[in-house]
Amino acid sequence: MNPDGGPAESSIVVCPDGPLIIRGSFEIVTPSGDAVPRDRQTVALCRCGASAIKPYCDGSHKMVRFRSGPPAA
Repeated sequence: MNPDGGPAESSIVVCPDGPLIIRGSFEIVTPSGDAVPRDRQTVALCRCGASAIKPYCDGSHKMVRFRSGPPAA
C-alpha cells in the first residue's frame, strides 16, 4: 500500500531460496537499456543464475539447491 492508503503501483516479494516476484506496473530493461519483453503483470525473476529463460525464473533454483541466506537486518 501507498502511504495514502491506496494500492501500490508495483511490489516486489523476495521468495526465500527462490525468485523475486514482481507485480504491477514496471519495466524490465537490459544493461544497455533495451526493454525486455513481458506479457504479464506478475513475473518471477531468477536470482540463482541457473534459469534457461533469464531474466525469468524457470524453477532451476530447486535443482541447483539455491539458498538465499538469512534476510538482511
